[in-house]
Amino acid sequence: MPTPAVLPHIDAVTASLAAAQLTVYLGGAPQGAAPPYAVLYPDAGMPVRASLADDRTTFVGIVQVTAVGATAEQALSVMDRARAALDAPLQVAGRVSYRPEALEGTPVQRDDDVTPPVYYSAARWRLRSIPQ
Repeated sequence: MPTPAVLPHIDAVTASLAAAQLTVYLGGAPQGAAPPYAVLYPDAGMPVRASLADDRTTFVGIVQVTAVGATAEQALSVMDRARAALDAPLQVAGRVSYRPEALEGTPVQRDDDVTPPVYYSAARWRLRSIPQ
C-alpha cells in the first residue's frame, strides 16, 4: 500500500471550503486579493504506523485556516463558514477520513501592513485518514 500523501487531503479541505462559498488560497493570498477569503497553511503531514508490522498507511496532518475580511465581523464570518464546512469527514479518494479535529485558534487581529488594512483570525485542524 502506498504511503499516504498530503496534497489529496488539502485538496479535500479546499473543496469543502469552496462548497461553503469561500474563496480559498494555498500558502498565501495573491497580491491585491480582495477580502473575504481563506488561506490554507498546511504542514507536510506524516504517515503513522498502523500496526506492529510497521504498516505506515494512516495519515495525520495539521492545516491552518486563516480567515481574512475587510472588517473584524467579516473575518469571523469566514471562520464560522470554515468551521461549518470542516464539521464533516473529508472526501479523499481511496481513503476513509475522520472528521477534522478543531484545535486552537487566534483572536481577530488587524493587519496594517497591507493597504487597505484587513482583519484576520486563524484556527488549526488535525486531519486523519486511513486506507479504504
